[in-house]
Amino acid sequence: MKKMSNHIRVIATKITGSLHEAKKKPCQDFYHYACSGNKLVAVVSDGAGSAKYGKIGAKIVCETLVNTLINTPLKDVEQAVKSAIEVARGRLMFHRLNKSKSEQEIINFSATMVGVFYHRNQGVFFHIGDGAGVAVHYDGESMKYTLSRPVNGRFSCETYFYTMNNWREFLRFTKINKSEALFLMTEGVTNFALSDDMRYLKQGFIEPIHQYLKTESNKFKALSALNNTLNTKQARKLNSDDKTFLWAEL
Repeated sequence: MKKMSNHIRVIATKITGSLHEAKKKPCQDFYHYACSGNKLVAVVSDGAGSAKYGKIGAKIVCETLVNTLINTPLKDVEQAVKSAIEVARGRLMFHRLNKSKSEQEIINFSATMVGVFYHRNQGVFFHIGDGAGVAVHYDGESMKYTLSRPVNGRFSCETYFYTMNNWREFLRFTKINKSEALFLMTEGVTNFALSDDMRYLKQGFIEPIHQYLKTESNKFKALSALNNTLNTKQARKLNSDDKTFLWAEL
């Protein structure tokens, strides 16, 4: 999906992880975005590998959030995110694959989500679970950033999903000021972009990607380069999970 405006340029991709390829399973990640004038709404989601229909849960939450928020003013975003997640959960409850049509069964569609709303030099990340959001700007030649970082459970392999009954406890909002670019990524990319404690950006990943993408005007070359970066033999060895990465130049 590619939706461009005169003010915002987006490049996004999702890559099936080597673990899913080995098991002949499709990518469980999903992304969706929309631009309207100088407004951007984008969401990426990682369907839980342990969930039977995680890919469907990821698709539904991305589409529901984007379709709702693209018509929402900034002042109402937090409430609109909560309402949209409730709508997404309702869609799962009555999904044809939810045989019992019960709230308990939507755990079979478990997925994380991290999204961004940005309009007129202000915005907000909204986030449940792992994955990450990054907003960057430059102070002279120095890159500064705002990070919406992963949050996991007691163990690093555990995380939180919008399908949990207590999802509201784990929904986080991070305000963004004027930015040059925004990044969203699922868990399969975070260990390339973030420090081991997931609190800071590593050098040599986000900034080089940003510098390349903003100077490559051919979107097919830009997308090909991004895919090659995320799908090298070394990258697949370092992280076998599905990888979704979205970049937006503002």
